[in-house]
Amino acid sequence: MTDIFSQAKKSIFTISKKFNLDQDEVREFLEPHRVVEVEIPIKLKNGQIKVFKGFRSQHNNKLGPYKGGIRFHQNVTKEEVMALSLWMTLKCAVADLPYGGGKGGIIVDPKTLTESEIEKLSRKYIRAIYDVIGPDKDVPAPDVNTNPKIMGWMVSEYIKISKEKKLNMPENLLYATFTGKSNRDHGLAGRTEATGYGGVVVLEELVQRLGLKPESQTVAVQGFGNVGQYFAEFAAEAGFKVVAVSDSKGAITEKNHKFRALDIPLVLKCKKEKGMVAGCYCVGGVCDLTKGRPISNEALLELPVDILVPAALENVINVKNMKKIKAKIIIEMANGPVSYEAYEYLTKKGVVIVPDILANVGGVTGSYIEWKQNIENKKYTKDETLKMIEGIIELAFDNIWNEAVNLKTHLKEASTVHALKKLLGRD
Repeated sequence: MTDIFSQAKKSIFTISKKFNLDQDEVREFLEPHRVVEVEIPIKLKNGQIKVFKGFRSQHNNKLGPYKGGIRFHQNVTKEEVMALSLWMTLKCAVADLPYGGGKGGIIVDPKTLTESEIEKLSRKYIRAIYDVIGPDKDVPAPDVNTNPKIMGWMVSEYIKISKEKKLNMPENLLYATFTGKSNRDHGLAGRTEATGYGGVVVLEELVQRLGLKPESQTVAVQGFGNVGQYFAEFAAEAGFKVVAVSDSKGAITEKNHKFRALDIPLVLKCKKEKGMVAGCYCVGGVCDLTKGRPISNEALLELPVDILVPAALENVINVKNMKKIKAKIIIEMANGPVSYEAYEYLTKKGVVIVPDILANVGGVTGSYIEWKQNIENKKYTKDETLKMIEGIIELAFDNIWNEAVNLKTHLKEASTVHALKKLLGRD
């Protein structure tokens, strides 16, 4: 079975060949600069010592410090973090951010550990990779199963080590080594909303160029977590008709396919009370499940809506369901939610797919603003954050759209070529 890193390289290499980029340069670019592997022994609550394996892949830093999340998951592999760091390099180049690509991970199921054990693991991981991270070297962030609290432990450990080494680095720069922090750890107002908000900015730019009006477009969002929830909220505020949403337990939509717009703030409130969106059909200030229809996550993807937003897992649109997809626009808010085969099939059918390295760039853009805030010792408001994200993403979309027009190709290939040209010094 081909690993994810090999698949990522093959896809990018194929695109680069199609558009006559220097193959030797591309081949060299695809390999990470460094992959750090560490072993982290932790004394568990039961007195046993367990050794966890961790990684940090530093793919490319031509445009600035390596940048990327740290995930805690039992299925983390060296190849996975290498692939994710490669995509991060491209994503930062697409958004014209002064960052390269990085990614970290520890092979662990955090559900099997106590909070104090997770804290020990977090702190020891930072001790193990301390020498290769820093505000001008490599700037980690949260990812799968990590969060602002874990970033707080990590930055606290980083500061502690720096003081032990008597480096005398200003505190604001020490905090700039991590993003996705809580407000009390010098985090950014608006960082939580950044990814979802950025996706809606991309969607607004797209429909404008396609000559469509938001109020005429129905939207289904698969995944009502941090990304999907804010995407749905901002999309509804922008006038789009969000008619179906889902979480891991299922989806909700209108019973008779008349597709009235959901009341997203009320759906969110209902979900907090019931623990799932499938029991929350809320329209016009009222929740009434008798008028709604609970459906599966798979069925949501096949709804006859205008815009489909996979915002949860990878490969949810694939060879098994690609012929049942009815949406004319797909916004990839998750990483890799459309498989290579499905991408080819749907693109040939005329479906416009905004790739993840453009669609969900709001997250790393928010991280850039947080890093900038720490470096400059400033404090941005939420409105200032969202305004800056909007400006950066509008420019990025404009560049990719023009690249697609010039190359006579779709947005995925245009995004990849645009990023490669920048990284290889060809722009």
